[in-house]
Amino acid sequence: MTVSHDVLIVGGGLAGLRAAVGLCQKYDVALLSKVHPIRSHSIAAQGGINAALANNPDSRDDTWEKHTFDTVKGSDYLADQDAVEIMCREAPGIVYEMEHWGCPFSRFPDGSIAQRPFGGAGYPRTCYSTDLTGHVLLNTLYERAVMMGVTVYPEWYVTALATDDGVCHGVVAFDFMNGRIVPIAAKATIFATGGYGRVYFYSTNALINTGSGIGIAYKAGVPLKDMEFVQFHPTGLIGTNILMTEACRGEGGYLINNKGERFMEKYAPKAMELAPRDIVSRSIQTEINEGRCFEHPLGKYIKLDLTHLGEKKILAKLPGIRKICLDFIGIDPIKEPIPIMPCQHYSMGGI
Repeated sequence: MTVSHDVLIVGGGLAGLRAAVGLCQKYDVALLSKVHPIRSHSIAAQGGINAALANNPDSRDDTWEKHTFDTVKGSDYLADQDAVEIMCREAPGIVYEMEHWGCPFSRFPDGSIAQRPFGGAGYPRTCYSTDLTGHVLLNTLYERAVMMGVTVYPEWYVTALATDDGVCHGVVAFDFMNGRIVPIAAKATIFATGGYGRVYFYSTNALINTGSGIGIAYKAGVPLKDMEFVQFHPTGLIGTNILMTEACRGEGGYLINNKGERFMEKYAPKAMELAPRDIVSRSIQTEINEGRCFEHPLGKYIKLDLTHLGEKKILAKLPGIRKICLDFIGIDPIKEPIPIMPCQHYSMGGI
């Protein structure tokens, strides 16, 4: 049995689904994922996505150019500036496109898409849906893809690229549900398989994020780049490594050491807890290494304190975070701080 499509997309997260939606108007598109698409790791994104909409009263003069500057600066000027410019210029249109497709963003009282502060940003430009942004984006795109006729192969795993004389003609895949190996031919093959976070012991990534797609491409002779660029998130839940969204700090949360100090004042006195993630992660690790931390059988940690935000705000803006804390470590962040430590988060390198 051989299956054939014009375009085959490997990976069912946000990137893969958006590629499928964009291409299926002109081509026969199939999407293959080793988990059901709405179980892809994109669903774990919590805090929001950045776009210079200027909806927040504190961001009325925000522009895509300022978004571009913040992004390039936050990368220590290592980012591909042409790519950053395109991303930031297109971001508002993409957010409104998702809104028109039914994505339920949180709203300001005037009905506009709500935006809140995030680390490294000069303006509050993060669009969100409480603390479940990835969940609503992924479901919106999956519904759109199905509606537009994209063929989906859930729980299929690519074992190799099908190449001839250096040209890719599709993939060889394993169908988990039926226990069969199936060649899938395609005129074009797109890999959107996510990162390699699970090579790290402490990682916010799902167990499926093993870098297998990158490895398959590399084995077939496809060059890789920027593999050394790995981002660590400052706030992973102790013992589980589950992401405690940056929105916790965007909404006003504090990072506290064992002396009761908001120690970010020493490292980033202006941005404080909303400094870029690399700075906050290094600062937390410095506090831990120098003994200004708390101890737990599961490891050393710093406290993320939300208690001063109050019950109403936490339930309105961070309900998912509260549920995770209650379910996994029995802590209610309305009443006590959250134990956190830095964890690997993003893989910037790849094909």
